[in-house]
Amino acid sequence: MFDFEKLTVYTKAKVFNKSVTNFLKKSKVDSTTKGQLRRASFSIMLNIAEGSGRFTKPDKRNFYVIARGSAFECVAIFDYLKDSELIDEKTFDAYYTSLEEISKMLYALIRGLEK
Repeated sequence: MFDFEKLTVYTKAKVFNKSVTNFLKKSKVDSTTKGQLRRASFSIMLNIAEGSGRFTKPDKRNFYVIARGSAFECVAIFDYLKDSELIDEKTFDAYYTSLEEISKMLYALIRGLEK
């Protein structure tokens, strides 16, 4: 088993990414926004995995910071989709809550790796 597979935040990021992928298959979102959301949600997962494999604390921390930034990017995209009336408030709230939890977990990992 790889280290990242033991991280709860990785599991949550994986579930989030799958949910986004399913949402995008059915949505009427334009292709540019779809691509950006797909990449940002995938980036959360991948940067957690890559960071867990690094040897130094600063190196690990950097990848977790990038993953957290991608979570913020997803929030902004969902905010745009809500304002554009491409998703309803309930859908927005569900994604927002999931991203908020992932962000907090990443923040805890980042803080734990500070000097």
